[in-house]
Amino acid sequence: MTPPHYVLTGGPCAGKTTTIEELKKRGYTVLPEAARTVIDAQLAAGKTIQDVIADPLWLQHAIITHQIELLAQAPKEKTVFIDRGIPDNVAYYRKFGLAFDDMLNNAVEPRLYRKIFLLAMIDFVTDAARYETPEEAQKLHEGIRQAYTELKYEIVEVPVMPVGERADFIVANL
Repeated sequence: MTPPHYVLTGGPCAGKTTTIEELKKRGYTVLPEAARTVIDAQLAAGKTIQDVIADPLWLQHAIITHQIELLAQAPKEKTVFIDRGIPDNVAYYRKFGLAFDDMLNNAVEPRLYRKIFLLAMIDFVTDAARYETPEEAQKLHEGIRQAYTELKYEIVEVPVMPVGERADFIVANL
């Protein structure tokens, strides 16, 4: 049986991290966004965001590797909320025009998550690690929905609402 692991996902600037932080404050176990961790480490090492995305295949492999490491550490018997899941990478492979490879295919093969919460997009804000335009963010949002749908995950649409209400909605829909 799939462990009680739940993904919060959506395009860039959907409020995933803010909602995950609210769930963490409520005592839930959470896993950070692997992509953000990988990108932030590269930026801290002196690279620019353009340097980081210049090799999208390396970037996707680094993100998948980190996601797998994080999942391996997650308790199997506890409710865990995850900021983006491995199938999000399907949308990014498509965005960058990358051919699906063994790393991606093997990573998305097992049934890793019990349910997916797709957060509706909020107002777009840029930061050092967010390189997409609002239009690209919306396209990625739809690509992420498509990826989880293709993989036959149950998707719960989370509307735009204050962060506390979003967290309440998610917990009520486990």
